[in-house]
Amino acid sequence: MSADGNARGLEAEAAAAAEAARELREAAAALVATRAAEEDALRQRAVALDADIRRLQGSLPALEPSTLDKIEEDLDRAKVAITDSDVASFLPSKRNGKFLKMFLGPVNVRVARKEDKLKIKDEYNNYRDRTAYKFLLFPSILLLLRWWIWDGCLPAWAVQIYQAWLLFLYASFALRENVLIANGSDIRPWWIYHHYLAMGMALISLTWEIKGQPDCSSKQRGVQLFLRWAIMQGIAMHLQNRYQRQRLRTRIALGKVSLTCLPIDYLQAKRMDVVAGETAGVEGQLLLLYPVLFILQGFEAYVGVLLLQTALHVLASEWQARTVVVCGILLVVMAVGNFVNTVETLVLKLRFKAKMKRAKSRQDRPHQN
Repeated sequence: MSADGNARGLEAEAAAAAEAARELREAAAALVATRAAEEDALRQRAVALDADIRRLQGSLPALEPSTLDKIEEDLDRAKVAITDSDVASFLPSKRNGKFLKMFLGPVNVRVARKEDKLKIKDEYNNYRDRTAYKFLLFPSILLLLRWWIWDGCLPAWAVQIYQAWLLFLYASFALRENVLIANGSDIRPWWIYHHYLAMGMALISLTWEIKGQPDCSSKQRGVQLFLRWAIMQGIAMHLQNRYQRQRLRTRIALGKVSLTCLPIDYLQAKRMDVVAGETAGVEGQLLLLYPVLFILQGFEAYVGVLLLQTALHVLASEWQARTVVVCGILLVVMAVGNFVNTVETLVLKLRFKAKMKRAKSRQDRPHQN
C-alpha cells in the first residue's frame, strides 16, 4: 500500500508540475506578445519622429540666420534624445559591414541598452590604452636591442614579428570600431579605411627581405625610420586616449541628467573621432595634440617617400622593389588622409566654438534687458 501511495503521490506532483509549466508557458507567451506589441508601437513612434527630425533639418538652410541657431539647437536636443538613449534600440539597426560579416558572419552585434553601449566604448578605450603602451615599447625595444645586442643591424625575424603584431593590431581595431559603428558610434569613415590600409601595409611588409651586413645602416634606413615613426605614433595614441577617456566620462556623467538641461556643447560633441576633443576642459591639451598629429603625419609621409626612393634606387630584387613601392604609396596616402581629416576636424571645432559664442550671447540678452 505504501508503494502504491507513493506512486500516486508522485503522479499527482508530476501532473501538478506539468500544469504549472503549461500555465507558466502561457503567461510567458502572453507577456512576450504584450511586450512585442508595445515595442512595435514604440518603434513606429521612434521611426516617425526620426523621420520628422530629418525632414526639419533638411529645411534649415532656407531659414533666416537670426532664427536658425535656436531651431537647430532644439532639433539637436530632439535628435540626441532618441539616438543617445534607450530609444535608439527601437530605431532600424545598422547592417553589419562587409568586414564584420567576413570575420563573424551574419551575427547581430548590436546591444539594446545604453549602459551596455557605454561598456563597449569603455572597453574599446581600455584596449587602446593597453595598445598604446605596446605601440610605444615594441619599436623602442627593437631600436635599443639593435645597438646593444645586434651590432646596429636588425634581424629579419624581429622585424617580421613586429609587422605581424601590427597586422593583428589594426585588424582588431577595425573589428572593434565596426562593432561601435553598428551600435551607433559616429566614427569618421576615414579612420576605418585607415586601418584597412594599415593592415594591407603590414601584410605586404611581412614579405620584405631584411638585409644585414655589409652596410646594414643604409639598407635598413627605411625600417629604422618606420620604427621611430611608430614611437611617435604611440605618444600620439596616449594623448588621443586621454581625450577620448575624458569625453566618455563626461557623457556617462551627463547621461544621468535630463536632456532638456544639457548644454549645447554636449549635444553637438558626439562624433567619436580619433582626433576630436570637443569636451570642455581639454582646450589646453588640444594645443599640444594637434601639433603632435601634424608632425606625425609629416614624418609618416617622409617615411613613405623614403621607401619609394629606396625601391627605385637601392633595391635590386624586382619583387622586393614592388612591395616597398606599395608600402611607400600606402604610407603617403594614409598621411594625406590623416592630415585632411585632422584639418576638417579642426575647422569643425572652430565653427562649433563660434556657434557656442552666438548661442551664449543670445542667452545673455534677456538678462541684460
